[in-house]
Amino acid sequence: MIRKKKLSQPDKKTHPLIGVLLFLISVVLLLITGPLGLIYGFFYTLFKGGLKGLGEYLLKIAVSIDQLGNVLMQHLLNLLWIRKGGYPFGNRDETISSALGRNKKLGMLTFFGKGIDGFLDLIDPNHSLNSIDYYVEPSENTIDKLAWILLHEKKILCVRSKGKSLFYLPGGKRDKGESDLKALSREIKEELQVILEPHSFQFIRVFEAQADSKPPGVLVRMTCYEATYQGVLQIDSEIEEMAWLSYYDREKVSEVCRVIFDHLKSEDRM
Repeated sequence: MIRKKKLSQPDKKTHPLIGVLLFLISVVLLLITGPLGLIYGFFYTLFKGGLKGLGEYLLKIAVSIDQLGNVLMQHLLNLLWIRKGGYPFGNRDETISSALGRNKKLGMLTFFGKGIDGFLDLIDPNHSLNSIDYYVEPSENTIDKLAWILLHEKKILCVRSKGKSLFYLPGGKRDKGESDLKALSREIKEELQVILEPHSFQFIRVFEAQADSKPPGVLVRMTCYEATYQGVLQIDSEIEEMAWLSYYDREKVSEVCRVIFDHLKSEDRM
């Protein structure tokens, strides 16, 4: 069985007045019950788990406050910390540090953004890069995809669509309600006419980079799996070329695939 940290989906649209009402209710509840809950939680975790338990409890609060700040200050942070076209702050499921790290990878931080990132690095080296969360709720700035990694003699199977110049890893997007296993199996059957063996699926990692042919700040997030297959590899009508590429063919692939190539090279698999 393949387990994911969590699955996310965009919120349904609600009436603006409902948003205002829920905001007021949440503020009142926070002001009344927040201090009481904090005091009780402080002593409860200290008694049950000692300093370690208390530290874990306070870390969860810190992350939640960070997520709140990412929404609360999104417009100001987008103005001061990132250049036009950067990955925007404001995803309620993401921390400020995570969004900061994404923009650092993209080279989109302003002078102020670099200053904040440098200060955080003094406290915790590579803080923003290590804080990038690949399990945030989907948004118009993130293209979510699945990919199949198939290696042979330190080469990886790649495909190229008709009319495209760059190669990419075989795979595609999930349909609504599909699991990763079902979606990736369907995409591979469509592209390469082979059947992935369900019990062989092995999660590799989630990779992220600037999306090709998209405006700056639009990212592609690729969840990668390895799996064995049944059948004979052969391209379908939408694929123009299939090739086994080595690490030295890195310039022939999409931006996110280059990140994957680098990762596999670091593990001596390419």
